[in-house]
Amino acid sequence: MAVISLAQQAQAATYRQGSTGEQVRIIQTKLKNWGYYDGAVDGIFGSGTAEAVRYFQRKNGLTADGIAGPATLKALGMSTGGGGSGQESTVELLARVISAEARGEPYSGQVAVGAVILNRVEHPSFPNTVAGVVYQPGAFTCMVDGQIDQPVADSAYRAARDALNGADPSGGAIYYFNPSTATSAWIWSRPLIKVIGSHRFCA
Repeated sequence: MAVISLAQQAQAATYRQGSTGEQVRIIQTKLKNWGYYDGAVDGIFGSGTAEAVRYFQRKNGLTADGIAGPATLKALGMSTGGGGSGQESTVELLARVISAEARGEPYSGQVAVGAVILNRVEHPSFPNTVAGVVYQPGAFTCMVDGQIDQPVADSAYRAARDALNGADPSGGAIYYFNPSTATSAWIWSRPLIKVIGSHRFCA
């Protein structure tokens, strides 16, 4: 039984041609953002994705086999999470965004950022998965400036779990922004729900 479990775990952390799903979409998004891939971010590991993985592997001194195994996933900044549940990978992704976007904010502000992402998942105007919301082009500054790949604060993991358990200090917000760095006039037009730390949370 243990052998089967280990085989499943190894399989869970390897993506190759024919694989599909959110993790493939994340691989494609990262490769696209870094200029290795110019195909569709569709969650389908086709020949174009395999070629992009090979290109990335060659540039990073990895075995260029076109298979996203543990070493390649690590180089991509993705948790290999052998056999980790979907819930754990959701916590990891949510924590990464919370840490990148709200590091140094009050704890309730960190939970609120996580809640905004989950509120978007439930909202008809946004993708219906956490990964879909996070990787939506232009949605979060941290995806553009590389902050998403920085070490994650311990408090961000707690905040992610609290948000997933239903805590929402944002009061149902689907947007937030820092007024001292916001460059979009449109975001100022969103109805304010509350201010936590340096973020304004809006409907």
